[in-house]
Amino acid sequence: MMEADSNEQSMDLGMVRPGKSSRGSKTVDMILRSAVQVLIEEGSAAFTLKRIAEKCGLQIGNVTRHFPRKEMLVQLLLHEILDSSEELLRHRVYETNMPAEDALTLVITGTLEGAKAKGTTHLMTELWAMSNHNEFVAERVEALYQYSHTLIGSFVKQLNPSLNDEEVEAVSIFINAAMEGMTVIAGHGKPWSTKMPLMQIIGANSLVKMAKTITPAEIRMLKAPRDEMAAEKRGTTQKRAPK
Repeated sequence: MMEADSNEQSMDLGMVRPGKSSRGSKTVDMILRSAVQVLIEEGSAAFTLKRIAEKCGLQIGNVTRHFPRKEMLVQLLLHEILDSSEELLRHRVYETNMPAEDALTLVITGTLEGAKAKGTTHLMTELWAMSNHNEFVAERVEALYQYSHTLIGSFVKQLNPSLNDEEVEAVSIFINAAMEGMTVIAGHGKPWSTKMPLMQIIGANSLVKMAKTITPAEIRMLKAPRDEMAAEKRGTTQKRAPK
């Protein structure tokens, strides 16, 4: 049964929502919706405060009053994605004391279900693109994925107590990477999007089974050839190094 407290997975991105008054809050909501629409429909290249102001019909000064930099919009967007995820987990998983296997299955199928939507697929790929060139955005996206790894790891640890913390982390990262890869290949508008329902079934079945059954010995065995190659490479480099 679920033992992890939802607070263990909560994460603060350091964002205080601007717009304290009801009117200000409505303006912030409108700006945020417009920012998301720009990212999804026009891409990261168009994600400027000027374009966002045009999208929501405001003067740019009204936007910069709440968000002096566009990176703050990304920060708030990710913060609210986490808030909605934690709310879903609280109601569907923690309050119902859902078994870890069912919870991990829910995370996998729910993530891939979201990838069927244009908003999810385009939003995440545009955030990835921004993170390649913006260190601030890269740090926030990394924090989002760290949250995902920790969440998945909490279920993996219950399903497979024989794994140590490093092994749990490796399995969790693999599960998350597999889901992200399926989004790129079979998400909304992608060449194999019609295969996503099948990918959900195969992904949930195979990834949960792997999390339950992989052993520390298997992980060590899989690592051995890589470690040997790395050792050989270091030895070769040392021999070639000038005296």
